[in-house]
Amino acid sequence: MGNLLSSLSKTIHSSLALAIILFIGLFIGNGGFDFDRLFWSWLFRLIHVVVAIMWIGLLWYFNFVQIPNMPKIPDEQKPAIGKVIAPAALFYFRWAALSTVISGLILAHLNGYLHSAMTFGGGKSTAIGIGMWLGLYMAFNVWFVIWPNQKKALGIVDCEPEVKAKSARTAMLFSRTNTLLSLPMLLSMVAAQNLY
Repeated sequence: MGNLLSSLSKTIHSSLALAIILFIGLFIGNGGFDFDRLFWSWLFRLIHVVVAIMWIGLLWYFNFVQIPNMPKIPDEQKPAIGKVIAPAALFYFRWAALSTVISGLILAHLNGYLHSAMTFGGGKSTAIGIGMWLGLYMAFNVWFVIWPNQKKALGIVDCEPEVKAKSARTAMLFSRTNTLLSLPMLLSMVAAQNLY
């Protein structure tokens, strides 16, 4: 068991295998499922939730753990964060954001509410629409503001020290903006699924 858990790859593959076994057990135990729109909707909802957990989890990691604790880290240890941990976290952060948006749009299309949600068609459509627009804005921030500025702040892209400092502040402020919007976005999503 230690060998399995000491490797992230083995752990993730084992988790996926357990999920597939559970799915097959539920499939057989319930007399099977139709591989229809309802099935694909369920599958894309599962994907949407998994990648959204990665995205918002990393957003909260940056804002609750990394940013507040950077001043406490001795200068000689900061390159480990800036050159190794932050770039790796930002890789998963930005791709999880994109995957969340794509899977959410596919899910909305499969369930037939994409247009009404995007145009705030009332009731559930308005609630999910608010969440979708907040998510789109947050993903835009990730790809077009936070990531370009983080590349400068982390030294991935060469720039002058004053540009590096300004970029770090811009990335932090937009990351905080996304943190500010994360609870209203999640509230809208959950309300649409459970209050209507």
